[in-house]
Amino acid sequence: MSKVFLLSVVLLLTSFAVKSQEVLVNKKDSTALKPVPKKIDTLQPKYVNPGKIAGRRAFLRSLMLPGLGQIRNGFTFYRGLKVAGIYTGATLLTLSYIDNSKSYNRIMAELNYRLANPGKTNDALFVSVGETGLVNAKDLYKRNKQIIIFSLGGLYLLNAVEAYIDARLKYFDVGDVAIKFSPTVINMNTNTMYGLNMPVPGVKVKIAF
Repeated sequence: MSKVFLLSVVLLLTSFAVKSQEVLVNKKDSTALKPVPKKIDTLQPKYVNPGKIAGRRAFLRSLMLPGLGQIRNGFTFYRGLKVAGIYTGATLLTLSYIDNSKSYNRIMAELNYRLANPGKTNDALFVSVGETGLVNAKDLYKRNKQIIIFSLGGLYLLNAVEAYIDARLKYFDVGDVAIKFSPTVINMNTNTMYGLNMPVPGVKVKIAF
């Protein structure tokens, strides 16, 4: 009888131990299975300015080939006139440089001849021109050549800058602008002594955005 009682007590204690272990395991599993909150990406997409990108492209294209930036901005009659003006100006400056260069070389040849042969003239065009006049003319043509070179460089840079501005303005939205003209009368003080005001018709301009 005592053996049966002792065996019953052991089984009872064993069952309590197993239950307590199950409870602990379940608690441990419940904490382990909790979902981990995901991080929400709050970064906004970076803003891209299309006008700035188009301006850079137009600037580089006009540096590679003058007028290309204006044409790639979208060919219009106005842009075509600008490109024609660029090449017309460059052509006139180039012809002027060639003409001044020829005159400069001709005068230099005459000065060198007179330096080697005092009292003689090689070119009939300069028979009545003294050496001082030839030196002044030489300096003038040399200065003209330098000015033309700077003008060509300025025209080249102006072409690229204009293409950049044109591309930027293409994407620039000023919204709805209304311009209204209306007649009005302006009082002008014609006599400061007696304070006489003479009404003069005029035009009133009103700009609304």
